[in-house]
Amino acid sequence: MEAGYAKGTTGIAVFNVDGGMKLDEIRRAHGGNLDNCPVRDVLANLSGKWSSLLLIVLAERPRRFSEIRRLVFDISQRMLTQTLRELQRDGYVHRLVVPSTPPKVEYSLTPLGHSMFQPLLALIEWADQNHMAVREARDRFDAIAE
Repeated sequence: MEAGYAKGTTGIAVFNVDGGMKLDEIRRAHGGNLDNCPVRDVLANLSGKWSSLLLIVLAERPRRFSEIRRLVFDISQRMLTQTLRELQRDGYVHRLVVPSTPPKVEYSLTPLGHSMFQPLLALIEWADQNHMAVREARDRFDAIAE
């Protein structure tokens, strides 16, 4: 399907570049409410400051809490715990308590987490290639806004 421009009933322009659903179609599919939009729902926790970093760390192999904390050194213990719980709740991360003295807790990606990592990897690569352009755009904007 060709890229197209449509003015929907929402009053905003939407593009249907690859034949995917338009915003209006998504809204209609969810009773006129975007609160239940799958994209919005799934990305709510994944778009946080720490979620993608934790998925990257866990994509390589299962890790213990202290190891994750060392690798993502600027995250607080509280935020690490909270983010791991959110990722666990959404089914991306599995928490395994290994019976030992003291007990060991290991975190790993679930099959769902691994399936999310591939699209995330594309975003990571894009960010790596375009980071400087984004920073330059911010600098230009900030210079004008001052």
